[in-house]
Amino acid sequence: MNHDVEDLLRHHAPQVLGALVRRYGHFDAAEDAVQEALLAAARQWPGDGVPDNPRGWLIRVASRRLTDQLRADEARRRREEADAALAPRDAFTAPPPGEGRAPSEDDTLTLLFLCCHPELPAAAQVALTLRAVGGLTTAEIARAHLVPEATMAQRISRAKHRLKGVPFRPPGPEDRDQRLAAVLHVLYLIFNEGYTATSGRRLRRADLAGEAIRLTRAVRRLLPREGAVTGLLALMLLTEARSAARTGPHGELIPLDEQDRSRWDRDAIREGTALVEEALADGPAGAYQLQAAVAALHDEAARPEDTDWPQILALYEVLLRLGPAPDPMAELSRVVALAMVHGPEAGLAELPSVAGRLAGHHRLDAVRAHLLERSGDTEGALAAYRAAAARTLSVPEARYLRMRAARLRGPDGPPQP
Repeated sequence: MNHDVEDLLRHHAPQVLGALVRRYGHFDAAEDAVQEALLAAARQWPGDGVPDNPRGWLIRVASRRLTDQLRADEARRRREEADAALAPRDAFTAPPPGEGRAPSEDDTLTLLFLCCHPELPAAAQVALTLRAVGGLTTAEIARAHLVPEATMAQRISRAKHRLKGVPFRPPGPEDRDQRLAAVLHVLYLIFNEGYTATSGRRLRRADLAGEAIRLTRAVRRLLPREGAVTGLLALMLLTEARSAARTGPHGELIPLDEQDRSRWDRDAIREGTALVEEALADGPAGAYQLQAAVAALHDEAARPEDTDWPQILALYEVLLRLGPAPDPMAELSRVVALAMVHGPEAGLAELPSVAGRLAGHHRLDAVRAHLLERSGDTEGALAAYRAAAARTLSVPEARYLRMRAARLRGPDGPPQP
């Protein structure tokens, strides 16, 4: 399919779904109807051309599919007739393109709130967001999460079933901030899984990272003065800017201090840095704004030795004071910054304070190995690198950690067990 058409369909998909759910309810049936309309467009538009009002075209086709589907089921047909008796005469008729009843892009945000409903577990929120708002197929989502398509289909189906009866409307003032935080957390999880895959043979999944950035841009268009939204977009852009330099020609991981910084995306860095400044000016700094500020300090350093580690350490100190339960990964990152400022021994002394919440996680062993190597404890570092390699499910990360261990072992060292 033509990439321009594909991008256009992904842009309009959540707005079309939001319009149908707002008008008809039946999230599950509406989502299926929208998928059918998208498939019809993917077949027809490349040859016939994109209609003048693509969103109106998709709404009209999806509405026809949905009403046909509702009428095909006797029980649903009775509900439709009962609703029609109370609804305006045109309630079940898609408006012609351009009429005032066409959906607002606000439906995208409402749809995100629905997909990230607190009734759903985090894994279901991520899957449903990628399907309903991101426009990814079930097969694409399954491949991204390395699970069988049937498993992912069941996960999405259960999520849609749990949303039956949930009204399609924005959250009220009393829980709006909490619900927005859930939406941003889901987008953050999608990006993180795309930037550094937790398992599999690839270090990153560019499609997931790109989708997270696209969706976060959409949320920011709707909420331009929300500092957390701006901060999250800045964090994604500043992190993704380094992606081209993170892997070698064979997919091997290249750590930050060894990357060719000429390959970093300077346009993304400039945009991300400007967004950080805007987010910090909009109000009190939250977690995303502070993490984005850390990313900006890394990206602005021309060489690894130019990195402003004291400022990064100060930002992590502020970040860890924000909430009642600090993020353990942020605690681990603070230990690394502490070691860069005060030496590896200071970092090693702090590791026990975070070890409990990260017990068994490969990143804890990897940081311990790095600090032990810097302190001169070769045997301890070798054991920690091996432990980290054994615990990660990511093939590129495991390969990198074993390579670090091999460097310490040297050409005459004992074979790796």
